[in-house]
Amino acid sequence: MSRFARPFAEALAPLVELPVADVEKQLETPPKPGMGQLAFPCFQLAKTLRKAPPAIAEDLASKIQPTGLIKKVIATGPYVNAYLDGEAVAREVLPAALEAGECFGSLSIGGGRAVTVDYSSPNIAKSFGIHHLRSTVIGHALVNMLKAAGFQPVGINHLGDWGTQFGQLLAIWDEKGDEAELNERGIAYLLELYVEFNAAKEKNPELQDVARAKFRLLENGDAEARRLWALFRKVSLDEFERVYAMLGIQFDDMRGESFYEGLMPAVLTELKERNLLTESKGATVVDLEAFDLGTALVRKADGSTLYLTRDLASAGYRKESYDFVRSLYVVGGSQALHFAQMTKVLELMERPWFDTIEHVPFGLMRFKDRKMSTRKGDIVPLRDVLEQAAALAKQTIVKGAEDKSRPIPDDVDELAHRIGVGAVVFNDLKNRRVRDVVFDWDEVLAFDGETGPYLQYTAARIASMEARYGKPPSADVDFHLLDGPGELALIVAISEMPDSLQRGLESCEPSYVSDKLLEIASLFSTLYSNRSWKVLSEDVALTDARMLLAHGVRQALCNGLGWLGIPVPARM
Repeated sequence: MSRFARPFAEALAPLVELPVADVEKQLETPPKPGMGQLAFPCFQLAKTLRKAPPAIAEDLASKIQPTGLIKKVIATGPYVNAYLDGEAVAREVLPAALEAGECFGSLSIGGGRAVTVDYSSPNIAKSFGIHHLRSTVIGHALVNMLKAAGFQPVGINHLGDWGTQFGQLLAIWDEKGDEAELNERGIAYLLELYVEFNAAKEKNPELQDVARAKFRLLENGDAEARRLWALFRKVSLDEFERVYAMLGIQFDDMRGESFYEGLMPAVLTELKERNLLTESKGATVVDLEAFDLGTALVRKADGSTLYLTRDLASAGYRKESYDFVRSLYVVGGSQALHFAQMTKVLELMERPWFDTIEHVPFGLMRFKDRKMSTRKGDIVPLRDVLEQAAALAKQTIVKGAEDKSRPIPDDVDELAHRIGVGAVVFNDLKNRRVRDVVFDWDEVLAFDGETGPYLQYTAARIASMEARYGKPPSADVDFHLLDGPGELALIVAISEMPDSLQRGLESCEPSYVSDKLLEIASLFSTLYSNRSWKVLSEDVALTDARMLLAHGVRQALCNGLGWLGIPVPARM
């Protein structure tokens, strides 16, 4: 609550002889609303002042006079607790939220500067599985959050369309490839061939040498190899685009690793000229042992290139094209060494922007009691998951309409899609990204608890109230009517939307936004479930004030869910 913490910190700073910023960092939120909204712990002062923390708290509290947003200051044990003026807080926050509308919570810290976000990046010729969801939705949320903060994000899909896996496909294609079946079955057929090759390779490891030879043909421009590669690529992209359309995602830059094929020789030449290359078992490497980063492989013994070579080339291309101030790579945590090596090599190449490269790691996505493996074909296609989520959401909508003897909405399919897809996305983004996520249908689609449908339903419920209210909310209300502890806690949470956005961007952690949305919805639901607390009533002044508050809640939820890439239905 930085906007309200500052006055309290400014009052405390000269008394404790600390900078305002240092005091502000120490402020805490009391565990109960009845204990105020801000608390300053006095434990660290005990040694320097040689007094017990409760005595220090009593002395400090007696010297701070109520002013502005601070209604009173008291000592509570070893803490100095400040109580905010609910009326003053409501007067400051709610009219601003009403005026800002869709821009509420946004920041202007970006100054239009470019930030590239490399995310999703599925491999061509392999199914777009549920395991790709995390990179896709985390990256998309970061793009939206950067835009809301005033940056110019560049969403990049760095497709895996180059490498030995294509040699594997070309090798088995010679034996079993059928273009008619490919056109009919699409990417599922390519995955089947890929799995079959890897099963055969386990029995006959020499098949991998065949695959490497086929990939060398591809790199050397063999016409038939290139034709088949282009065909595999098109089939894959068609499937990927269908999934991205379901998620509402578009990219600013969608290139495959193959695009950088012509840029890699210059990278290798520069590394050689800088005396950074050495030979190791026939392969070409950059020795990073002095930095505890092992050896970075840039070219195999057979002359083929690797991920690192292509990433070095793409990083330079992106810097030249977009002049980014940050370059984010939303890639699984298992690739930490790769990005550490990449950053160090860029530093050794004397790229002054090397420290703007940021790896944004995340944990695994898994189902209960099930592990996924692309090589064994044991994956869950993401499109199937999204379609099933929409189907289950539709069942819930239809059953709810039938139970209440209401007509099924004409746009039930669109409504179900928004709820189902939103549920899947939020289930991921409510978690700290470095943690593994367990996918559980019962939890994902629940209309209560920490779920996407719960937030969507809260926003839709308020939209229904606004329709019954029959007029736009106004800031010309009696703010004293919003001075209760429940209302104050809710308004403070609404005011913290910009803080959640900034914290989320500083640490590339969309879950900070998710946390704030859940807090806002929970606080509103607590008020709303109280029978004595009604938004719409015969008391006109009270109705006007509470509708302004409810509108602030809905605006915060809609804007925050929008940052996360989750649509909000007008009704549910």
